[in-house]
Amino acid sequence: MSTSITDFPLRTKGRYYEDFEVGQTLDHHWGRTLQHYDSMLYSSLTLSYAPIYQNREFARANGRPEDLINPYFIFLLVLGMSVEDTSEGVDGADGAFLGVKKVEFLADVRAGDTIVARTTVVAKRESNSRPSSGIVTWATHGVNQRGEKILAFERTNLVSRRPAENDVDGNE
Repeated sequence: MSTSITDFPLRTKGRYYEDFEVGQTLDHHWGRTLQHYDSMLYSSLTLSYAPIYQNREFARANGRPEDLINPYFIFLLVLGMSVEDTSEGVDGADGAFLGVKKVEFLADVRAGDTIVARTTVVAKRESNSRPSSGIVTWATHGVNQRGEKILAFERTNLVSRRPAENDVDGNE
């Protein structure tokens, strides 16, 4: 039996502004088990050479676990986990990233930890300058396999509004 690309239909990704409600919670569908090489690779590629994350003897001498994962990698990982359910626009119509705030690193992450993410809509409003968009703010947190919050932050994006049904181009 042969298969065809039509046997695997594409799923529409992303959400419109109208799809979000304040208080709505989204559990992101995948997680990641981290290894020490994840932190080493991130730190090397970004020239983040803090010895606490790359030098086991330095970490040990300073009373820290020798297998700590770079927290900036964790921030980007958790943010990335949330994108498909929040700011990834429908049909590639992504809205502008407007900022991140209230970043809190709550616990160390070590090699072998598995991280998952959850997001809650904390605010939304129509855009004053772009009537075809709205502004949504989400609070996202990362959790390890023990259920401990390891990271929390808020971010805001411009999100496309649902086009009028009678207008293919999104114009009213």
